[in-house]
Amino acid sequence: QVQLVESGGGTVQPGGSLRLSCAASGGTFTAYYYSWFRQAPGKGREFVAALSRSGAATYYADSVKGRFSISRNETKSTVSLQMNKLNPEDAAVYYCGAEPSGTKYYSPSAYEYWGQGIQVTVSS
Repeated sequence: QVQLVESGGGTVQPGGSLRLSCAASGGTFTAYYYSWFRQAPGKGREFVAALSRSGAATYYADSVKGRFSISRNETKSTVSLQMNKLNPEDAAVYYCGAEPSGTKYYSPSAYEYWGQGIQVTVSS
């Protein structure tokens, strides 16, 4: 059983930056793909970024490519999402997810483990 806890959310002005962190426990850290998804009010859960089990491969939604960066720290068992050049369309609740296969890393239905979510607000 994997537990995921997100931190680092908050309010930022357009053009600003935030760094989200996801602390994983209860499983073998390197046995999972880790991803970030987001969900805005009235919308479905949307893929943002994913990191392979080895940490060597990263995947991004087109809407965040070049602005967001996913990474991990194996020593601390954490996964981070650095978000730069934020705009109002990035505002949502962000969720960290973990799943072992990576076959459909972009699909929320593939994920067995989720964090509780953390709010990101982009507003002037």
